[in-house]
Amino acid sequence: QLQLVESGGGLVQPGGSLRLSCAASGFTLDDYTIGWVRQAPGKEREGVSCISIGDGSTNYADSVKGRFTISRDNAKNTVYLQMNSLKPEDSAVYYCNVNAGGSPLFAWGQGTQVTVSS
Repeated sequence: QLQLVESGGGLVQPGGSLRLSCAASGFTLDDYTIGWVRQAPGKEREGVSCISIGDGSTNYADSVKGRFTISRDNAKNTVYLQMNSLKPEDSAVYYCNVNAGGSPLFAWGQGTQVTVSS
């Protein structure tokens, strides 16, 4: 089955860190662009970051620049999102997907919940 599975979320205090994982199964990431998006209750889904597996180029939303880092491990067929200096407004369900010309390639999975709270 072709899918991406997110993990690594949790409860963290403001200023803390988490690392999210997006593991591909049934296919290799190769030259795809993988994106992380998030959705908080009552809000629209928001793009957070993406990475081109082929050349490693990255993009970030202004709201996370300087705090989040996206990376990939080709050997593990996994994309990571390192989140530092977390803020309460980062609380959301985080999802990853293949970016196919601006649209998600797969149906959205369950995501991983990130809660930033003291």
